[in-house]
Amino acid sequence: MQSTSAPLVAWGNAWLSGHVGLDDAVDAVERRGGPNLIGTVPPGDLPFDSDVPLRGALVRLRGLGLSAFRLALPTWGDPCGLVGPAELNQAAIEAQEGVLVQLSDRQVGLVPSADRRGSSYVGVSWAPYPANNVTPRVPDLPEAERRLRLTLVETAERLRAVDDIASFGPAVHRALDDLGDMGTPPLAHGYPPRAHRVAAQAERLARVLRLAEPGRGRGMNAHQMGLRDAALRELDASVRRALVAAHAAIALP
Repeated sequence: MQSTSAPLVAWGNAWLSGHVGLDDAVDAVERRGGPNLIGTVPPGDLPFDSDVPLRGALVRLRGLGLSAFRLALPTWGDPCGLVGPAELNQAAIEAQEGVLVQLSDRQVGLVPSADRRGSSYVGVSWAPYPANNVTPRVPDLPEAERRLRLTLVETAERLRAVDDIASFGPAVHRALDDLGDMGTPPLAHGYPPRAHRVAAQAERLARVLRLAEPGRGRGMNAHQMGLRDAALRELDASVRRALVAAHAAIALP
């Protein structure tokens, strides 16, 4: 899961909590995904007359009482980090990610999509949606870390039980080594060491899940494939929850 939403949440929270300046936060977000534009919605949700570049949008949102960014990494049947209503949930689930923006009197959901305006321009377009003004139910960081560790052990055991040695075998580990350090940590300045550790572990396991997928069902019967898929889905759910929890754990000044 290579999230477009995660950098906006991490660096947006670092800016709001005073750990980085606005320009540094915007630069960090756009180094990963290209120029970001916040789109328009019906009157009463965001006071934008047209698509606004990220820096200007953040300034305007701060004037509306912007106080937090929250990460959502949902899938069908598991709306992790979402709060409704249905229109926001459906858009975020289809994108498999989104951001909740807490303002003084309401909450807004942002759902990203690729912004391509020709052969050379690549950026991110954020579509805003009204969101229910409640805090999403997500695990705290210690709980998410424990669940991630336990699920990893259980998943490895279940995969060995169906003779799926490929998902965590030497080939996957060699591929992970080849990926090396991506050069940009998942989180921003101001997050505590535990959050950095959990986010890094979750990102690494997300890569394992992506690498395991091409070998799906190879040499297995239907029963084995079902057990394998269930094990990987459970690990994916723990990874997503760990990332959501880590991105919520910004340290206040």
